[in-house]
Amino acid sequence: MSLFEQEIFEQPTVLARLLSESCAIVHDVADRIRAFSPRFVVIAARGSSDNAARYAQYLLAAYNQLPVALATPSLFTFYQRPPTLTQSLVIGISQSGYSPDIVTVITEGRRQGALTLAITNDPSAPLARAAELVLPLFAGEERAVAATKTYTAQLLALASLSVALAQDSVRHHELRLVPTLVYETLERNRDLSNRLEPFLSARHLVVLARGFNYATAFEIALKLKETCLIVAEPYSSADFRHGPIALIEPGFPIIAVAPTGRVFDDVVRLIGELRQQQAALAIISDDAFLLSQADLALALPPAIAEWLSPIVAVIPGQLLALSLARARGLDPDHPRGLQKVTQTL
Repeated sequence: MSLFEQEIFEQPTVLARLLSESCAIVHDVADRIRAFSPRFVVIAARGSSDNAARYAQYLLAAYNQLPVALATPSLFTFYQRPPTLTQSLVIGISQSGYSPDIVTVITEGRRQGALTLAITNDPSAPLARAAELVLPLFAGEERAVAATKTYTAQLLALASLSVALAQDSVRHHELRLVPTLVYETLERNRDLSNRLEPFLSARHLVVLARGFNYATAFEIALKLKETCLIVAEPYSSADFRHGPIALIEPGFPIIAVAPTGRVFDDVVRLIGELRQQQAALAIISDDAFLLSQADLALALPPAIAEWLSPIVAVIPGQLLALSLARARGLDPDHPRGLQKVTQTL
């Protein structure tokens, strides 16, 4: 069993541990943030962590009324012209906590008097030392190059923080269900090896989603690029209609992330258009009728709260990347040209 596969299947345990071990820490961090009362949030991240930041843009705006911007680290490093960060919460998200550009954003935020928070799997890393507040992921060492368990842990940490900030007992109950939902999703999609056509030979594909799962489209596309050497492009279902839909021809492979929720009908309408154009469709959903129309059905458990669905909906994408890499004779533990810790300026 590859490290990549081991860590995919570790996720229910990792997420349950994070909920248990981080409870007091999350509430302390939330108390500090409420006392500071930031006007907005700036998040610095790279790779999978950047996709977690995209989730935070929806989450913190929808449930905590906090506008969220993604940092542009080169303004802090190469150009040395950082924006004004006063009265903001500056968050650095990094699995390793060692990327110098993310550390620089946090350092500058603290210099300007912003409240700074590090979300990292290594609480002794430079990112954690630079920040005023630290939220550890408790994921254990992640040895596979392509992130899986630290990505879902980052999403869960952000979700826990949102709940604690809002002091929301209803969402707190929903949060406790996540490890079980992830386990059920792993079981529903455990063996994809005989279901991969027409994705087996794909060189290009598109991953579609909208709303909270916009981040999921980016993360699934990244996993396919890293492990399967596929040019996978993520789009919101709205943006895809504004030009890229011209790419579609019979057999063109599409992965659609479509859990039920507020944006479900919009994504379903686009899926209908793509079916008419004879695209090859892999569909990630909890809707049985929609799954029945898929060339590759990737089932989710029913009744996932939409705000938490990205933590669950990414799991079939991870398993698809694992299965496709194996079928193509690739080693998902050693993606070409990559290493576990990437340090950028």
